[in-house]
Amino acid sequence: MGTTQAPPRPRAGLMLGLLAFAQFIVAIDYNIVYIALPDIGSGLDFSAQSLQWVVSAYAVGFGGLLLFGGRAVDRLGPRRMFMLAMALYGASSLVGGIATNSGVLVAARAVQGIGGALLFPAVLALIFIGFEEGPVRNRAMAVWGATGSAGLAAGSLLGGVLTDAWGWEAVFLVNVPLAFIGLLLAPRLLPADPARGTGGSFDVPGAVLGTVGVTLMVFGLASGPEEGWTSLQGMGSIIVGVLLLVGFVVVEARTREPLAPLRLILNRSQGPTMIVAFLFMCTLATAFYIFTTYLQPVLGYSPLKAGMAFLPLAITTSMGGGIASTALLDRVGLRMTLAVGCFFNGIGVGALALGMSEGGSYWALVPGIIIWGFAGGMAFTAVFTASGAGVAPHEQGVASALVSTSQQIGGAMGLAALVAVANAGLDFDTLPGPTAKEIVDGLQNAGLIAGALPVIAAAVAMAMKVAPVQPAIVVADITPPQGKTTDEAVVPN
Repeated sequence: MGTTQAPPRPRAGLMLGLLAFAQFIVAIDYNIVYIALPDIGSGLDFSAQSLQWVVSAYAVGFGGLLLFGGRAVDRLGPRRMFMLAMALYGASSLVGGIATNSGVLVAARAVQGIGGALLFPAVLALIFIGFEEGPVRNRAMAVWGATGSAGLAAGSLLGGVLTDAWGWEAVFLVNVPLAFIGLLLAPRLLPADPARGTGGSFDVPGAVLGTVGVTLMVFGLASGPEEGWTSLQGMGSIIVGVLLLVGFVVVEARTREPLAPLRLILNRSQGPTMIVAFLFMCTLATAFYIFTTYLQPVLGYSPLKAGMAFLPLAITTSMGGGIASTALLDRVGLRMTLAVGCFFNGIGVGALALGMSEGGSYWALVPGIIIWGFAGGMAFTAVFTASGAGVAPHEQGVASALVSTSQQIGGAMGLAALVAVANAGLDFDTLPGPTAKEIVDGLQNAGLIAGALPVIAAAVAMAMKVAPVQPAIVVADITPPQGKTTDEAVVPN
């Protein structure tokens, strides 16, 4: 692949703005439906057991197709996949917003997840290919991380505002104009995909085994709490998924052009980064659950009020995501930034849990929210900066997909396990149901366990090996201040 000339400074800024905008769409869609769930359930006659699939269908589509999406980005081009993903987002969001039955809505959410599986690695590949590793890329990742991490929190805020003002349909229909804007601007702002060689294969066996294996694992983890862990839908899906992933590893070790090269997974950067992403997402998914559950069933907040309660979280995660690059990545390096972000993220989630009480005050939660949000924004940016450090440009898509797949499996597994902890011993089927104190005790138990996981992730981050960065092939013109030293990066294999 030949060298591509750097875009002029204004175009580099516009391109980064579009990529950050796309990441914001991915992030808000992860949890924009949470606060709207009660209205969706009553509006489309979901049962208590099936309502979870409004959330889980997105996770299954996203997590299951990430490896395929990452390799598709590398082989077919990030701009093509970016545009296809935006089209899928727009179409599926329109179908979801006008759905008149539960099956159509769940299917639309699954297609949204597929769009995310294509869009996420495309965005990261365009950043890693287009911005030189070191301070230049760190600044680009700061913008990406600030919008992405803030979008995770803003999803709940927007969900509450839109549901209260226009009904649950608005949380889907809002994506339609956003996707159209992204689709319209992509050919104008994103660099053309480089020519691809005609030789080689797409590793169809690996694509099938990896995609179906991860999909079944996420499906089983999402099904277990409602269908029972010993059910065919729960444990059966997990077992088959694990067996398929074992087969996937065997195929990847033997094929000439693997979907996910094992050397990326086993090297001294990608392996630890995948572990950190897994643990971080276990905590993030659980923290959103316990926070939302405490605000609505315990404190009795309306959808609008619950959504507004996420505003401090959105602000602090945006600040943390930006400062992670501009202040820490350049000064103390990737490893230390990742470790500090993870450690204090765990402290914040633990403080949030301890601030909960029967009939308690929102202000008791604020210290935990601030620490959780600020440190979580730092960790979110740093973990995906690590995902592409030292990786060749033609493998950036699959590298980011590997880390994000770990993240999605971590979110599904952590949420399933810790929701079970939160609900242990509670009887929701017999009136009058559990007391507020019993619910809070369960939420605190789950929150304290969730808070311990990023502390473990911080120790893993500190064990990562680092070395001076290598120059990128494509360099965007957002030159750092004179005298800046090159940041450390993870050693490539």
